[in-house]
Amino acid sequence: MRRRSAVLLRLAVLLPLLLLTVAPGAAGVWLNLPASGTKCVSEEIQPNVVVLADYAVVHEGHAEGGLPTIAAKVTSPYGNTLHHKEHVTAGQFAFTTTEAGNYLACFWIDSGDKGVDTSVSLDWKIGIAAKDWDSVAKKEKIEGVELELTKLEAAVQAIHENLLYLKSREAEMREVSERTNSRVAWFSIMSLGVCIVVSILQLWHLKSYFQKKKLI
Repeated sequence: MRRRSAVLLRLAVLLPLLLLTVAPGAAGVWLNLPASGTKCVSEEIQPNVVVLADYAVVHEGHAEGGLPTIAAKVTSPYGNTLHHKEHVTAGQFAFTTTEAGNYLACFWIDSGDKGVDTSVSLDWKIGIAAKDWDSVAKKEKIEGVELELTKLEAAVQAIHENLLYLKSREAEMREVSERTNSRVAWFSIMSLGVCIVVSILQLWHLKSYFQKKKLI
């Protein structure tokens, strides 16, 4: 009984952390594609994070079997292509990030019928939201409260890694800011020095001019 109470107490304490972590990790997006052009969505993700997404053309307003086809392309922050499909009505992409930054998913209509409005549903899952917990439960033979605690432990680990990532980004930004301030200070000193030298040269030139004209 005491052990069960302790487990429930841990669950109550860690549940808010799970909500904070999972909520941003799973998102359903509805995109209205223009007749010509591209519609993109982006997500800033840190390295070593699992990303899983499903997309499909919505049936609304289209006859069965008459859906327009689309093209989909996913690129990394450095422009590497992670997924590229053409002439499809549905698809899926999955990858583990290796770069930190904005990952871009773009969609456009590539069928002949481009005059019809087309919508695409995108189910984007990141981090622990993309993990197959059913497989984990079967593999480790856990269920119920123990499975929930495993999820919470993964959530806490994800929060910890995210905090470390934010800390490193903050340190990088602070370093860049300090370098910029240092350069601005040196530039100001150099500008002041140039102004002083130019003023001295102007005084010397005027003095020489007036002496030649015998005005002084």
